Amino acid sequence: MPSVLLTCLIIVVARITDVSLGTIRTINVVQGRRHVALMLGFFEVLIWVFVVSRVISEIRQPAYAIAYALGFALGNWVGMTIEGRLAMGRQVVHIFSRLGPEMATALREAGLRVTQFDGYGRDGPVQHLLIEIGRRHSANVIGQARTIDPRCFYMVDDVRLVSSVHGQLPARAGWRAVLQRK
Repeated sequence: MPSVLLTCLIIVVARITDVSLGTIRTINVVQGRRHVALMLGFFEVLIWVFVVSRVISEIRQPAYAIAYALGFALGNWVGMTIEGRLAMGRQVVHIFSRLGPEMATALREAGLRVTQFDGYGRDGPVQHLLIEIGRRHSANVIGQARTIDPRCFYMVDDVRLVSSVHGQLPARAGWRAVLQRK
């Protein structure tokens, strides 16, 4: 019996590890980080193959299947928690407010690049503010905006590609030839 419990524990820990790697790998795929996704995918599947082979070879032991499922469920939670703490990537915060000019000034004074647009919302004229920022800072931007206008409406979008500070698109070798022909 102790070997079954130990094997179950190993299965749970291995599944937590491989599913967590899979969650982080998926985020890296979506954000276009191929090399990171490649490495994470390799280790994710390597662990998975060993765990699945153990569970299938001992299919008569229901505790292994339960440990496998528990590890999968916990791995999703752990992977999402890790990814949330890493907060990789860039985001665009959209803020809609009747106090747009004051808010834009305050956010610019805080060192942020803010673009303003005039708009018309459900209740009349608004300003639409766009702020592109590192994902780990978006909650702070929203907090600052809410202190200026507690009734502001905001949305946050993940960004995959952002032009450089100097306004040039990061080009790959194949694109350079296309861009130079124009």
